[in-house]
Amino acid sequence: MTILVYGGSGSGKSAFAEKKTTELNKGNKLYYLATMQVYDDEDRERIKRHRKLRYGKGFTTVEQPKNIDKILDSLSNEKCDVLLECMSNLVANEMFDGDSKDKSVFDKIKADITKLDACCDNLVLVSNNIFEDGITYDREAEDYKEILGNVNSFLSSISEEVWEVVAGIPVRLK
Repeated sequence: MTILVYGGSGSGKSAFAEKKTTELNKGNKLYYLATMQVYDDEDRERIKRHRKLRYGKGFTTVEQPKNIDKILDSLSNEKCDVLLECMSNLVANEMFDGDSKDKSVFDKIKADITKLDACCDNLVLVSNNIFEDGITYDREAEDYKEILGNVNSFLSSISEEVWEVVAGIPVRLK
């Protein structure tokens, strides 16, 4: 099963995604695929907080800020369930790595997620809602929003369930 969990910052989407992943798990190896690129102490604290929230839930954490295709071989050799957090980080990391062009970022992520989805029993994907503030940003930020929007649309199309988490309340959209 593939599930997309979507919401704003601090909405509770991470906790909900972890709960969905562990509920779906029927004894498979559990992976938490973390895409956050660490830049400063604030990032380290956020990671520490997330690890503490996951403690005791059985996840093996794999830090992979970009190029998630590099871990696929190790995942395809066993039955596994994967929680990928989060797509907005992955898009930014791929987009701003200095090597990518906007179109190729979407194509690469689409191909990588398709392969990831094929190699695990359950895949729960977390993404952010960054689209409702009504502010127009510079071209680079608008390009990022467009790519993330396209990625989110793709993810919702391949997901059996899509959930939006608002103020800690999960609302099923699909």
